[in-house]
Amino acid sequence: MNSNNNIKVLIVDDSAFMRKILTDMLNSNERITVTGTAKNGLEAIKLVKLLKPDVVTMDVEMPTLNGIEALAEIMKSTPIPVIMLSSLTGDGAESTLKCLDIGAVDFIQKPSSIFKINVDDLKNELINKINIAVSVNSTFKTKNTKLEINRKKDVVKKTYNNVVKNNNNDTHYYVLIGTSTGGPKALQQVIPLIPNDIKTSILIVQHMPAGFTKSLATRLNKISDITVKEAEHSERILPGYAYIAPGNYHLGVKKMANNQFCINLSQDELVSGHRPSVTKLFKSIADNIDKNIIAVVMTGMGADGSDGVKELKNNTNCYIIAQDEKTSVVHGMPKSAINTGTVDDIVPLDEITNYILKKLGV
Repeated sequence: MNSNNNIKVLIVDDSAFMRKILTDMLNSNERITVTGTAKNGLEAIKLVKLLKPDVVTMDVEMPTLNGIEALAEIMKSTPIPVIMLSSLTGDGAESTLKCLDIGAVDFIQKPSSIFKINVDDLKNELINKINIAVSVNSTFKTKNTKLEINRKKDVVKKTYNNVVKNNNNDTHYYVLIGTSTGGPKALQQVIPLIPNDIKTSILIVQHMPAGFTKSLATRLNKISDITVKEAEHSERILPGYAYIAPGNYHLGVKKMANNQFCINLSQDELVSGHRPSVTKLFKSIADNIDKNIIAVVMTGMGADGSDGVKELKNNTNCYIIAQDEKTSVVHGMPKSAINTGTVDDIVPLDEITNYILKKLGV
């Protein structure tokens, strides 16, 4: 970012109306200056090189060259923090996840029409995410190719066979994962590596709006050996399954008559501005299960989960992992958890699954 602490932003959108709205919103903030606008991906690529902005906001759907294609070229030739603007449709959600995989820092749900724009909410979210984008860690690059994932699976499988199977440990564990900014891509480094015969249930809170979490679950399920799905209210929690909290719903658990547990979804009030909330999940587990718990706090902005790890540590026999700073896109959530003094291990992203499996063998 330039020396006077001013954030230069390039806006890319095929709608003249949206370009005007976004420009006015951002220019109203004293730290942000809109340095230029583009109406398609081709113009965006040229202006990124010419204007050297600090952050780009990029519409996904555009003529001439769409947001996905433009993003791929920018990440290859002139890497820079990019925030995507995505429509809430099945295709839009899938395209957004693809953009996050290519290298976009984050995304914002685009209003479905000019009549549904909540200017204050959109402005606050956009400014907040731009301020975060300029400070993200862009030095750590993950490899999500099929070949790389399969290679890592082989390594993890050896750990699983040596530590878990050789110890004949068939205890049912509950693995809890909380993440936000950078999470969708980071989850691809953890969930697909988990063996399909594991006697463990995984509950995931990823900060995402309604409509996007189902696409995330589908995407992860395709590349994983375990079953990954969007959680449904009252369904029984099974080993070998990963359940992702639906957008706009808190994820928790409820004890059943046979000493087993089922999913409990709620629309209780937001926790620290979030629904779903990592802290809400952790507290639900602490209230219902007292042992065989592994909690993981991964990349994300803010402090969601920090109150939850304290609750887990005070009320259960649990093992808590935080992702390290070097491999986190944003270290806010892991750092806040670490600062509580409850974290047992600080782990690079590539090692998180190994650490989980080693703990299962204890």
